Amino acid sequence: QVQFVESGGGLVQPGGSLRLSCTAAVSASIFRRNTMAWYRQAPGKQRDLVATISSGDYTNYVDSVKGRFAISRDNAQKSVYLHMNSLKPDDTGVYYCSIYGSGSWGQGTQVAVSS
Repeated sequence: QVQFVESGGGLVQPGGSLRLSCTAAVSASIFRRNTMAWYRQAPGKQRDLVATISSGDYTNYVDSVKGRFAISRDNAQKSVYLHMNSLKPDDTGVYYCSIYGSGSWGQGTQVAVSS
């Protein structure tokens, strides 16, 4: 099972920014050819997809974060990032990265947006 290590979460005021990072414990070739994704699990809710980035750097976002979040990847570092701007209280939750559709998860990183 693939392991992911997420970091970069924290407490931020509404309107603030955070940059989440994730490193995958897989070979570079596996990382490079797979779509990577960020998911979010809000308190008391299921884990939902937030953003994806394909092997060709094509990105896709859930409507609620379009224009505010940006996903990127560094294949050499086997890492994926989520740049979050104009944060809202509804963005609060535990953020996980994964190979899209793999069902493997790390420990996640907590994001709290509150004044």
